[in-house]
Order: sequence, then C-alpha cells, then structure tokens
Amino acid sequence: MTNRVAQRRFAFTLFSGILACWMVWLWPGSTYSETDGSPLSLSAAPTIPSSDSIPSTPEGDRIWLGYNLIMNTQTNAKAYVGNGLSCRNCHLDAGRKVGAGTYVGVIYAYPQYKARAGKEISLVDRINECFERSLNGKALPPQSLEMDAIQAYISWLSQNVPPSADLSWLGFPLVKMTQKTDRQHGQQVFTNSCANCHGLDGQGTMMAPPLWGPRSFNIASGLARLSKAAGFIKTTMPFTQPGSLPDADAYDVAAFMNSHPRPDYPLKAFDYPKGGKPADLPY
Repeated sequence: MTNRVAQRRFAFTLFSGILACWMVWLWPGSTYSETDGSPLSLSAAPTIPSSDSIPSTPEGDRIWLGYNLIMNTQTNAKAYVGNGLSCRNCHLDAGRKVGAGTYVGVIYAYPQYKARAGKEISLVDRINECFERSLNGKALPPQSLEMDAIQAYISWLSQNVPPSADLSWLGFPLVKMTQKTDRQHGQQVFTNSCANCHGLDGQGTMMAPPLWGPRSFNIASGLARLSKAAGFIKTTMPFTQPGSLPDADAYDVAAFMNSHPRPDYPLKAFDYPKGGKPADLPY
C-alpha cells in the first residue's frame, strides 16, 4: 500500500513538473528574468489566495508544510540552514508580499538562464541557491520532502497567475545612485531606523535577523550586493514604515551594512563563468 501511494505521488509530481515546464516553454508571454534594473509593475500582480483556501487533503498537507518551511526554516529544515535566517526574512509574509521577494508566479519563471550560473537553471536550482547563499547552508536533495513541499506552496500561491503573465511584479526593485555612498551617514540611519529590531551590533534580536557576522547571509547572496540591498531596504524597511526612507538613506545604510564581515562562500570562484559580473559584486 505504501509503495502504491509513493508511486502515485511520484507520478503526480512528475506530471505536474512536465505540465509546468510545457507551459513555461511553449506558452507565449512568460518573460520574467532576473535582470538588474528591470522595473517592477506591482499593479499587475494577481490576486493572492487566502490560506483559508488550502484544502484539507494530502495536497493541502504538502502546501502547509511548504508554508511552515518558509516561515520557520530554522526549525523545519535545520539540517540545511547555516545561519540565523529563515526564508521569510527575505521573502516577506511567507512570499506573499509583492515587491518583497514574492513567490507568486515564480513557478512560471523557471527554467531561465542565469549569468551567475552561466546556464539555464530550474526552480529547484534557484531554491537551493537561497539555501546555500542566503541561508549559508546546504542544498536540499531535489527529491526531498522539503523541496517537494516548498514547490507545492509556491504552486498554490501562483494559482491565479495565467501562464502567459509577464511576471513583472517579481523580484526586488533596485535603487540606483550616482553619488558616492556615505557609510557614516548610513550608520546614523541604522541607529535611528534599524537598530531597534536588528540590534545596535547588527546581530539580530527576537524580532529581526542578523545583518552581518557569522549568523548572517554569506558574501555570495543577493543582498551582499549594494544595489539589491538598497532596493530591499527601500521597499520593505523599516518594517513598521516600509518605503519611508529616502533613496539616499537606503543606499547609505545598505553600504554600512555590507561594510561588515560576513561568511564566505568558497564556490563563489565558479560564479559568472561566462562573464557578466555586476559592478557591485563584492568578490
């Protein structure tokens, strides 16, 4: 009986994966790519389903497990996390918040070419990039219960997204500045606007994660880049007043944050094998 259930589950997962890939490859209009400077179109975002609509079925159990993995990765995927962060710290509101690393529609964004990898990558690859870089941990086994559940949750969140959508609401907006950063001013901004949650030493509190040091994201994560960190801060912080910081303040506090040491990523030497390194890459 157990083998039959496993076989059916495998068949369903395989069919779902083939169907998703077919729609991404053959349905016109899925044009999202993680290109620096691409403007976000938040008004184009679809309706996000309520958690009340998660079914009381085995499929619903998979979705709930995915949600819980996102919300408390520290506990639910402890063996694969190497710092003090959970997925929800970057993908706000469990990936539901548009403009803050939303997962809504991500199921249709992959496979896609990534210059950092120098090849086309899958959604599984992208999820594991987060585990290895942002969580400074280890990749999830592709066929693991955790990987299956996270994809089930992302698929459920994307149920109102047409396969032909342009996905222009994905990612984080980037802040571009022409003037030189002022880390001293950034420290002032941090003290006034960030330290209450993240701690004066940046090592996190019960309310917010560490921003630098051994328990934070590593040097090869997206937020280790100045432009991405500034965009994330501008859009989502301070948590109680998101979007209230002027661009210059977001840029300077990002420069201050990223001036501190953080974990290394030995495999960074293999990034951008075909070129195309961003100017603000810290390695």
